[in-house]
Amino acid sequence: MMLKLLQMTGQVMLLWIIYWLGNQITVITGLPIPGTVFGMVLLFLLLLCGIIKLSYIQEAADFLLKHMLFFFIPIAVGLMDWGAMFYEHAAVLTLAIVVGAVLPFFTVGIITQLVYKEDKKCK
Repeated sequence: MMLKLLQMTGQVMLLWIIYWLGNQITVITGLPIPGTVFGMVLLFLLLLCGIIKLSYIQEAADFLLKHMLFFFIPIAVGLMDWGAMFYEHAAVLTLAIVVGAVLPFFTVGIITQLVYKEDKKCK
């Protein structure tokens, strides 16, 4: 039990270090991109290159994903104070939500089709 706790702690620390590095990249570059995005890209590249093996972070990542809802509860409660603003700007917010959901959906679909066609040509 103690070994599993230490392993989980180490995995969370590794994920936190990658998160911190992503934030540092944002600070150093001054780009208007959240540090979490840089952290995710960094984690992806580290996994892709094999520098970090999935087994190094698997248990902590599974735990965090399993309990992700708890991280959103404070945000959801905080949004209750913004009800009047949501009501006042409902049309703009609805448009932003719809475009923000539909545009990536079609973009990923088109890119997937292009990649699939290119992969078929290579065979």
